[in-house]
Amino acid sequence: MKVFLTGGTGFVGSEVLRQLVAAGHAVRCLVRAGSEGKLAVREGVEVHRGDATEPDTLKGALAGCEAVVHLVGIIREFPGKGITFRKLHFEATRNMVAAAESQGVNRYLQMSTNGTRENASTPYHRTKWQAEEAVRASSLAWTIFRPSLIFGPGDAFVNMLADMMRKLPVLPVIGDGKYRMSPVAVEDVAASFVKALTLPDMVGKTFHCCGPQSYTYDEVLDLIGAALGKQHVPKLHHPVFLMKPVVALLESFPAFPLTSSQMTMLLEGNECDPKEWAEAFGITPAPFAEGIRRYVKP
Repeated sequence: MKVFLTGGTGFVGSEVLRQLVAAGHAVRCLVRAGSEGKLAVREGVEVHRGDATEPDTLKGALAGCEAVVHLVGIIREFPGKGITFRKLHFEATRNMVAAAESQGVNRYLQMSTNGTRENASTPYHRTKWQAEEAVRASSLAWTIFRPSLIFGPGDAFVNMLADMMRKLPVLPVIGDGKYRMSPVAVEDVAASFVKALTLPDMVGKTFHCCGPQSYTYDEVLDLIGAALGKQHVPKLHHPVFLMKPVVALLESFPAFPLTSSQMTMLLEGNECDPKEWAEAFGITPAPFAEGIRRYVKP
C-alpha cells in the first residue's frame, strides 16, 4: 500500500515510518523544506515538501496514495512564532482531510490523544477534539487513536525527568504526586497504525492506547530512578496553589519545562483501559518499567 505520512520526522512519526517501511508499504512523507535529514528512513521513501497548515502545498501531494496517516501535533504553543494548538491540531487536520477527499484517498488514520473531549479544560485537548470532529464529519474511512503518555527512545517526558534526576539532589513534584498515568510504548502505538491500514473492521472506530499498568506520578519517578540505578528518588512536593502562579509567570520562557495547560493535564491524570485496543490489534502492551531500561542509562 502507498501511504502518505505527516509528522514523519517526529518522535512517534519516526517509529511509524520505520514500521511502515519494514511492513513493505511505500511511503511518501510530508516534510517541511530543510527537514528531510530528520527522517529515520530515507531509502525508498518519497519526500513531498510542504506543510499541513498550508493547503496550497498539499495540491496533488496525495496522488497515487491509498491511505493517509496524520500525526502532526505539538505539546506546547509559541503564539509569537505562529505555533498554536488550533493551527497545528485543528487546521492541519482540516487541510489533510480536505486533501484526502479531493484527491481520492479514502483510508485515513488520525493521531489524537487520551483525555480529548469537547469541553476539556485545556486548549490542547479541545483542539484535538475539534480535529477529531473534522475527521468524523468527513466522507473518509477513518480510524482515530488516542494514546496516553508515549514512552520510548527519544521521548521528551521520560528523558527530561531522567536528566533532572542526574542533575538535581531532589525532584520537585507538583501536588501530592498521586495523579495517575498509563504510559504506552511508542512501538505499540506505531504498530497499531500500521496494522489498521489492512484491517477494514477498524473503520469508524476510536481506540484508547495505554500501557498495561497505571502508576502514580511518584511511582513513575521511582521507576525512572530505578532505571538510573538509584535506590531512592528524593522528592519535594509543592502545593498546587503555590505552583500555579509560578508556572503562569514562567511559562512564556521556552526553557521553562512546564506550562499551565501541561500542569492541568498532568494533575488530571492520563490513564485508560487498553483491553479493546490491544485485543483489536493483537498487541501485548509493553510494560513501562522494562521498556525504559532500554534507553534510560545512569
